[in-house]
Amino acid sequence: MKYYSEYSKIYVAIDCIIFGFLNNKLKILLLNRDFEPGKGNSSLIGGFVEKQESLDDAAQRILYDLTGLKNVFLEQLYAFGEVERDPGERVVSVAYYALLKAQDIDQDHVNRYGARWCSVKDCNDLIFDHNEMKSRALSRLQRRAKSQPIGFELLPGNFTIPQLQNLYEAIYQKKIDNRNFRKKLLAMNILKKLDVKDKSTSKKGAFLYRFDKRKYNKFLEEGFLFDL
Repeated sequence: MKYYSEYSKIYVAIDCIIFGFLNNKLKILLLNRDFEPGKGNSSLIGGFVEKQESLDDAAQRILYDLTGLKNVFLEQLYAFGEVERDPGERVVSVAYYALLKAQDIDQDHVNRYGARWCSVKDCNDLIFDHNEMKSRALSRLQRRAKSQPIGFELLPGNFTIPQLQNLYEAIYQKKIDNRNFRKKLLAMNILKKLDVKDKSTSKKGAFLYRFDKRKYNKFLEEGFLFDL
């Protein structure tokens, strides 16, 4: 027996706002849509939820298909369900945002889709309501960065404090006082200082750090206040 047959069917889609940090800029992965409606226009990465999938499973599948990565930071953002948001059909899209280390992406996966990185400040001409998705994801990231150390998800395993500050400036889209940032960061006691320097930007160089995973996970669970 079929239930709910008197109701019209609605498609459920997933759209992923995938953040990466490259050349001191916060970026998202985009592709040129290769089918109608909106063919040829810039789009977030997405797809439809399959019959036997949960929303989270669908988001993880879409993310893996594009990047070749698993076990990255992925969080549900918001459901977009305006009646005419997609001119093709009645589609409700559940948006997720992901944070990943750009250098870890499987380039073969990316090339297969023709995806490209675009600076958050520059990608403002996306299809449908994807601009709103991007804006909501950035606002969520800014809020999360104040209470959880998720910024580390965007950096390579070893990094300098100036690199970390550049990341947070890119997230908040504003300059941050150097001394205040270093003071608050070191007070968290979440970093391990290495006996190696990065000399790519100066002869003196800057010491490399990595985060303490145990303390990181504790902060991720309990939260803290990192208001810059």
